Amino acid sequence: MWSIVLRAVLFGVLGMIVTPVLVMILGLTLAYSLDSRCGKPGDSGGCEMGVGSLAFVSIIPGALAGAGFGAWRGMRRRKLNA
Repeated sequence: MWSIVLRAVLFGVLGMIVTPVLVMILGLTLAYSLDSRCGKPGDSGGCEMGVGSLAFVSIIPGALAGAGFGAWRGMRRRKLNA
């Protein structure tokens, strides 16, 4: 039981770190490729702030998805070993 909880916590922390990084990279790639005003003078960081806000908001869903995946993986491993 504790191994499942530990696995869920570890995957949750990993999801909390990896998800915002991926959202930031994907968001900036899309913003710069689809909007010609991003990164130009007069933009005043609007694209970067929008993507930064998305990355910040993605922390909790990333942690929940990671914890859910870790718990599922732990339960599946326990069921296979039993």
